[in-house]
Amino acid sequence: MKQKTAFTLIELLVVIGIMSLLMGILIPTLSSAKQHSQSFVCLNNLRQMVIAVTMYADNNDSYFPMAYITEKNGSTRKSIAWDFTNVDDAGKKYTEPGLLWQGQMVEKIQQCPSFKDNATWMNDPYTGYNYNTSYIGGNCAVKDGVVLRNTVTMSARSTNIRKPESCAIFGDGQWKDGANKFMRSPFPGPHDGGFSGNWAGTQGYRHSGKTNVAWCDGSARSVKGRFTETGSPEENNIAEGTGFLSPDNSAYDLK
Repeated sequence: MKQKTAFTLIELLVVIGIMSLLMGILIPTLSSAKQHSQSFVCLNNLRQMVIAVTMYADNNDSYFPMAYITEKNGSTRKSIAWDFTNVDDAGKKYTEPGLLWQGQMVEKIQQCPSFKDNATWMNDPYTGYNYNTSYIGGNCAVKDGVVLRNTVTMSARSTNIRKPESCAIFGDGQWKDGANKFMRSPFPGPHDGGFSGNWAGTQGYRHSGKTNVAWCDGSARSVKGRFTETGSPEENNIAEGTGFLSPDNSAYDLK
């Protein structure tokens, strides 16, 4: 007669122990691989945005797109931003591609795969990135087709940037309430005007403790250095895991 074979209790416990050990080794590895993959996608998104802004400047006498424009024509209001344009046409609301994309875009480029919260700017469908508004992107207001001159701050020109490799243009935008789309230097820049909340224009260090940045020379890379000095009485509003790219304005200015 043949004897039936089966695992003993000890053998089962050994197998379970080995499986638990393997899971303990594999899960962190898989998590790290996922984070690395998301960071790679994010960097690719930023590179495509730099290509788009270069094409925009080439078509607009070297000027970069405005960061935002507020426009009112009768009952129609537009919040025209570098990434998306939000329209309120007598109560009918919809979103269009922003200035950067010149009417055409692949919208999901605007979504950082590591950022899961909603946008904090009107009806933007995707979010996670911001644009250097302290030094590069300008702003103005338009009423009934007329630009209000006292509101105009012109965008920088690509020809004015002396060291493109060290001047940030796009990055992982994040602050204590979610995403932001307007990158601010730690101390007020020439385009900040009366704006005093530079602490809200920080970067999110959400890629394994690093933040992804696109530079004016067309490159995109991960940056580890995180700085939280702003000289503002509201400096304590800077959230954990967010901060600036430099202790001064050197990563943002045109020098």
